[in-house]
Amino acid sequence: MRNEMNLQFSALSQNESFARVTVAAFIAQLDPTMDELTEIKTVVSEAVTNAIIHGYENDANGIVYISATLEEGVVRLTIRDEGTGIHDVEEARQPLYTTKPELERSGMGFTIMENFMDEVSINSSREFGTTVKLTKHLLKSKALCN
Repeated sequence: MRNEMNLQFSALSQNESFARVTVAAFIAQLDPTMDELTEIKTVVSEAVTNAIIHGYENDANGIVYISATLEEGVVRLTIRDEGTGIHDVEEARQPLYTTKPELERSGMGFTIMENFMDEVSINSSREFGTTVKLTKHLLKSKALCN
């Protein structure tokens, strides 16, 4: 059975924790391990923070969109903004790369996403913003397939 959730909120840094907790509550129905839940919450935090800080450059008029789909033990997340887009996605994916060193950003957001998720895709353009798609196969669903 497929279950879907859609969420949108103002691009304010205080809404990052709201997004993380809301996605975690939705995913909890699949009974993930604590590690899986922590990893998913972390990637949501990273993607939402990127949208707010880099996509909208802390412009509170921006909107961050999240959709989450649960199907047969697979979590699919899409975090999207309509901000400035990423100039060079491949460069942005490099560990320690940041366009905001003055904010003491670590430049590890995409690296963390790639380490915690099974699949990560990033589409970005100056006209339409950035869409990050993340997929995670939960351990229980992997066990059922073996």
